[in-house]
Amino acid sequence: MADKLDIAIAGGGVGGMAAAIALAQQGHAVRIFEQARGYARVGADVNLTPNAVKALDGLGLGEQLRETAARPEFRISRMWDSGEETSRLPMSAAAQEKYGAPQLTIHRADLLAALSDAVGDENVHMGRKVLGADSTGIGAGLILDDGERVAADLVIGADGIHSPVRAALFGPDAPQFTGLVSWRAVVPRAALEGVPNLDSFTKWWGPTADRQIVTFPLNLGTEIFIFATTAQSDWTEEGWTLQGEVEELRAAFADFHPEAKALLAACTEVTRSALHVRAPMARWAKGSAVILGDAAHPMVPFMAQGACMAIEDAVVLARAVQGADTGDIPQRLQTFEAARLPRTARVQEGSLANDWLKKGGNADWVYAYDAWSVPVGQAA
Repeated sequence: MADKLDIAIAGGGVGGMAAAIALAQQGHAVRIFEQARGYARVGADVNLTPNAVKALDGLGLGEQLRETAARPEFRISRMWDSGEETSRLPMSAAAQEKYGAPQLTIHRADLLAALSDAVGDENVHMGRKVLGADSTGIGAGLILDDGERVAADLVIGADGIHSPVRAALFGPDAPQFTGLVSWRAVVPRAALEGVPNLDSFTKWWGPTADRQIVTFPLNLGTEIFIFATTAQSDWTEEGWTLQGEVEELRAAFADFHPEAKALLAACTEVTRSALHVRAPMARWAKGSAVILGDAAHPMVPFMAQGACMAIEDAVVLARAVQGADTGDIPQRLQTFEAARLPRTARVQEGSLANDWLKKGGNADWVYAYDAWSVPVGQAA
C-alpha cells in the first residue's frame, strides 16, 4: 500500500471514532481532537439499524456491543387514539437472516465505550477544542483554540451540527429550527407492567406530524427508552438540551391511547431538546479536508438514522482513501462524496417528511445497505 497517511479528526463522537477505527485498520496514523475532557454517561439512546450494525461488525465491535444492547423483536407503528397497528416489521432474528445483522438499541455511553476501546486512549486528545480547519489542496490542518495548527495529510470534521470545520471550509451558516422539541426519558421495565410490546421498537403516530411517541428497549431490555415530540414556535433557551417538566409532557399527550399514556406516567424525569436541520449540501470536501456525520448531513431522528449514517460515512471514507498517496487525497474525497451524498440526502429528506414505515413499506433501501461492499464512487 501507499505510505501511511497522517490523519487528524475533529470530534470524538460516533462518526469520528468509527472513522478512526476504519482508517487505523488500514495502517494509517490517526489522531482525534475532542473538546470534552472526558466521556460521561450522558444521553440515553442510540438505535442501530441493521445497516449500521453490519458496518460496526466489520470494525470488530459486534461482540462487545451485543453484551449490553437490546435486540428489538419488531418495528411497530400504532395509531395515537385507537392503538391500531398500521405496520409490523419483523426484526431481531428476521433482520439477521435478511440483512446479515440485527437491529441493536444501546445506551450511547456503551457504544462510545466500545468505539473508544478500539481507538485507544493514546490516539484521543481530550480537552482540545477545534476552532476551524484549512486546506488549499495537498495537506490540511486543524486549528485549535490555543492557536496550535495540527498539520495532517487528511483532515476530517466529525464535529457535529455546529461544526467549526464545516464553517471554516464552506462559510458560516445556521441550522434551521424545525418547530419541534424532543423529549427523552428512560424508565425501568418493571415500572411498565402491563404495557405491551416492550421488547419492540414502537412508534405511536399522532393526529398531526408534530406529536408522536417512540419507545424501545435498552440495556438488554431492563430499561425502556421513551422519545416524544411536540410543537414549539421558537427555541430561545441557551441550552440545546435542558431538563423538562414531566407534567407538561403528559399533558401534551393526554388524548393518546391509554397504553401510550402509561408510558409517560412511568417517567420521573425528562430532558427536552430543540430539533434542528440543515438542507443537504452540494459538497463535503475541500482539498484534503472533509466533513461527515452531523457536520455534513444533520437530520431529525424520525428514521433513526443519524448515528447510522455517520457510521456508514466512516467505513465508506476509509474505503475511498485506501491505498492513496497524499496527492491522491482530494480526488479520493470526491469519490467518497459521490458514494454518499445521494443516500444521505435521501435519508435527510425522508426523515423530515416523517412518514417512514407508518403504513408498512419496504425498508430494504435503508437496512440492506452494506458500507463494506457498496461500489465506492456510485450512488446507492
